[in-house]
Amino acid sequence: MKGMIMHHAQAVEMTAMIDSHTENKNLRLLGSRISKSQSDEIQFMKRWLEARGEQIPQPSAAMMMNMSGMGATGQPRPTLMPGMLTADQMLALRSAKGAEFDQLFLKGMIQHHTGALVMVKDMFGTAGAGQDAELFNFATDVDSGQRAEIRIMENLLGEKP
Repeated sequence: MKGMIMHHAQAVEMTAMIDSHTENKNLRLLGSRISKSQSDEIQFMKRWLEARGEQIPQPSAAMMMNMSGMGATGQPRPTLMPGMLTADQMLALRSAKGAEFDQLFLKGMIQHHTGALVMVKDMFGTAGAGQDAELFNFATDVDSGQRAEIRIMENLLGEKP
């Protein structure tokens, strides 16, 4: 849950760029959906952790950089979570506008969502993971939602501007 909060925080950061980087209505609608679902899921995960007396992680720019594969010395380090965009990918996304942004966003968010599917699979592979019905339902919802959004993004990538 702690890792997934950090993972979702990057998706929310990515969707926050949409309004100022593209006029694509379909991408704006998708971004709104992703932002809302990821933000709602972050709140659920925080409540779940809080109910168990666990510390709730607070995403920070430095932490996001570390998770995206960039060490404090500027040297690459292994990505801590599957699908996270690197610092270079996030910089390219921030710098892009219009159709270039659309392509980078869609490809990056597919990468990001695919990583979330790996995290869900790993969670289901953990002994006892299926015994917490609330957690099982949450992970199942994340899995199906991410898969549906990946299909939408793949379709958008196939569209011509």
